[in-house]
Amino acid sequence: MLSHLALLAAVHTFAVDSFRFESGVTVPHVWMEYATFGHLNATRTNVVLAPSHFMIDQHGYDWLLGPGQALDTTRYFVITTEMFGNGRSSSPSNTPEPFHGPRFPAVTIRDNVRIAHQLLIDSLRIPHVAAIVGFAMGGQQALQWAVSYPDFADRIVVTSGTAKTYPHTIVMLEGPVAALEMDSAFRDGEYTSEPTRGIHAFAVVWSGWLYSQAWWHGHAVDSVLTRLTAAFAINDANNMISQVRTMQHHDIANGGDLALALRAIRVPVLYMPAETDLYMPIGDARDEARSIPNVTFVPIASLWGHPAGAGASPADSAFTNRTIGRFLTGQ
Repeated sequence: MLSHLALLAAVHTFAVDSFRFESGVTVPHVWMEYATFGHLNATRTNVVLAPSHFMIDQHGYDWLLGPGQALDTTRYFVITTEMFGNGRSSSPSNTPEPFHGPRFPAVTIRDNVRIAHQLLIDSLRIPHVAAIVGFAMGGQQALQWAVSYPDFADRIVVTSGTAKTYPHTIVMLEGPVAALEMDSAFRDGEYTSEPTRGIHAFAVVWSGWLYSQAWWHGHAVDSVLTRLTAAFAINDANNMISQVRTMQHHDIANGGDLALALRAIRVPVLYMPAETDLYMPIGDARDEARSIPNVTFVPIASLWGHPAGAGASPADSAFTNRTIGRFLTGQ
């Protein structure tokens, strides 16, 4: 299915001459990569936005895309956006001085939402979408959309994501960053070649939190770590750190009253935390859901931890596709 979807994807670049990040830093020539799947209908009412998650390109939602899936490309025009820092959109690794590498500005979830809003309004001339669907950091973006642009979407879907990153997760995320920075080749982000030992260490620490404790009982540690460290090895160190910082500092209330911000959400929300998620625990999601006026709270019963919200197993994929599909069609 992935190769079939790759053929269907139309990949684009949206560039702006100047972008002021929430940190106050203005960078010239900033861009966001995005892809489209399916066809826009005549009334422009079949758009679904799917914002990307950690270090993922336009194919982060292939598990939901395609005929018969929740994001049925014969029904919906799906736009997948790529976050700042993933190495394809504007990132520490591809931005020239004086913003290259560790000098790339701090990025927030709101920065990603704001440039995506510019993309839809200014470039694609789409003033409204049927839904915004997001996994993990994509889910954080989906909830931010509901606060920043409360009437832009008819529905919001969040899997394995929360409206705020809480202290335990902030500390957890600091672990892989600290491991990476211990590599002498890292040189405070001024490396001339990738700090491969540090990236490997980042991946190992990250892996310990990715799946549930029970999940590991049925899997060979060495083979899992080999697979995951190989997946991380293609990334740039400064890019990964940039996206970790984006996740760590997220709060849809921007330091204000979180419950008040959640109560202001006007549209129906499907909230699907994974029961064994160690990154964005179900308890935090359940507490947030109590403040969202029109929420459907459907936990994902799975041993796969955080990736359960991205259809990590066939059972998770079937359950999330079925639940999201029914929600999007008003069932």
